[in-house]
Amino acid sequence: VQLQASGGGLVQTGGSLRLSCAASGSIFSIFRMAWYRRAPGKQRELVAAITADGSASYINPVKGRFTISRDNAKSTVYLQMDSLKSEDTAVYYCNGIPPTLTWGYGTQVTVSS
Repeated sequence: VQLQASGGGLVQTGGSLRLSCAASGSIFSIFRMAWYRRAPGKQRELVAAITADGSASYINPVKGRFTISRDNAKSTVYLQMDSLKSEDTAVYYCNGIPPTLTWGYGTQVTVSS
């Protein structure tokens, strides 16, 4: 399975972005999927996760601001990010749980104040 994230960009504090991650391969629907991020100087962390049937979970800093969803027919997972803060600046990646798939390049999200 190959992963390709897109949708990042430069946005002001309080703005929104919608990230997409397309996966090749027909087995996408059985994976628990997640969005991860790596901020400058920090380790990669899991941000949001979604089960095969659509149950979502989030780390505390993004609860109420981010929404993860998936479209199994399109083998795509999404991350709607609202009320963005400067601390959300990072490269965002998608992968399974655990992250055993080959990492894609990620997509850069930069939030400016």
